[in-house]
Amino acid sequence: MFKGLGALGDMAGMMKKAQEMQTKMAEMQEDLAKLTVVGEAGAGLVKATATAKGELTALDIDSSIFSGDDKEVVEDLILAAIKDAQAKAAQKSQDEMKQLTDGLGLPADMKLPF
Repeated sequence: MFKGLGALGDMAGMMKKAQEMQTKMAEMQEDLAKLTVVGEAGAGLVKATATAKGELTALDIDSSIFSGDDKEVVEDLILAAIKDAQAKAAQKSQDEMKQLTDGLGLPADMKLPF
């Protein structure tokens, strides 16, 4: 279709790829908002659920950790569970981005979105 246009044909091809990438990025962002991960601490006594975009959506705390004067321990477990969920969300997001860039033939170390 673009034969004989030289650099213009290359530019049109690049623009088409950019539009394709933009569409796929938008779809991926929607998918990441729907995917959830669960971070845990204290052998599952505290669980934090987050979207793959890193938004915390739920926190589940086993009632057995509320006995005694363990306020600092409980706080530490909650923080650890949230950090674990955030780390898993970041990894999931990175994995999804890698699939997208691999499918478009982009370099693996390319940072998206720009």
